[in-house]
Amino acid sequence: MKNIIITGTSRGIGYEMALQFANAGYNVLALSRKMPQALVDHKNINCLPVDLSDESQLDKVENFLSTTWKNVDAIIHNAGSLVNKPFQELRQVDFESVYKVNVFAVANLTRICIPYLQKGSHVVTISSMGGVQGSLKFAGLAAYSSSKGAVITLSELLAEEYKEQGISFNVLALGSVQTEMLEEAFPGYQAPISAIEMAEYIYNFTLTGNKFFNGKVLEVSSTNP
Repeated sequence: MKNIIITGTSRGIGYEMALQFANAGYNVLALSRKMPQALVDHKNINCLPVDLSDESQLDKVENFLSTTWKNVDAIIHNAGSLVNKPFQELRQVDFESVYKVNVFAVANLTRICIPYLQKGSHVVTISSMGGVQGSLKFAGLAAYSSSKGAVITLSELLAEEYKEQGISFNVLALGSVQTEMLEEAFPGYQAPISAIEMAEYIYNFTLTGNKFFNGKVLEVSSTNP
């Protein structure tokens, strides 16, 4: 059974992915601040309550890997933080809070996992169409979209740095998905894709996408944004 790490599993896409992998027989390490009971009770899911914005808390992950799993087959960097404010109202603390989750946590968790990733492992980072150059941008998302652009470049760099070890790094730049985070940021907006549907797409891509792609950014959006 493969070992899959998923961040941001308290709700939305991350929650649905954790259940899909676990129900298919994979071992899942779920990382988020809050843990839904359905994940806690699942025999194939190990839950670690972690605040990804606090680097020191990632020691829990390193301890788990060194004592329990010994290897990691895939990481899905799904956790995200979003601040929706006019640019003139944004302060450094807003940028820092978003970047700690969307960029720094991706880098820190990947660094911890590198010794446990084997040839054929796949690291998938969930970005956004808002982080893709030339795509339509939403006003108010300067911190969020710029952070999603940063992890695209990070993933491209890591793909080059670890290609000789056979570790693949890819990015999925998602369009609008109907999640709690979207509803909180844009009340009343209805996305064309559900969290379950997107979770299924990411599930399949994580298992097979590295056969065809490495260091790539795939735009996954049925709408212009």
